[in-house]
Amino acid sequence: DSAHNLVEYHGKCEKLHGHTYRLRVTIQGKPGKDGMILDYGILKKIVNENVISKVDHGYLNDIVPQSSTENLVVWMWSELELPLSGNNYSLYEIKLWETETSFVTYRGEDYAE
Repeated sequence: DSAHNLVEYHGKCEKLHGHTYRLRVTIQGKPGKDGMILDYGILKKIVNENVISKVDHGYLNDIVPQSSTENLVVWMWSELELPLSGNNYSLYEIKLWETETSFVTYRGEDYAE
């Protein structure tokens, strides 16, 4: 659970409110001799240390000033890309649900104008 408000948005989401987000992180790569690309325990630890611990029960605007779901996944990518770059694997996709039906999928695209 995290709280935020959308500063540059005019509507109900400009007021402080919270969400129970759901996050899916996908890696890609070639399985090693053990048959795995990356042990799930290691993946979970990396995601928890680099993202979850920074946002859980926090105010997201302290991390991403305009904390839309679109901007949050870009920030999450920047936090996870290096830690999830191994000899045989890399970060492939981040999917973040704000609600059961509202989500963003991000694969490292450049959103710059």
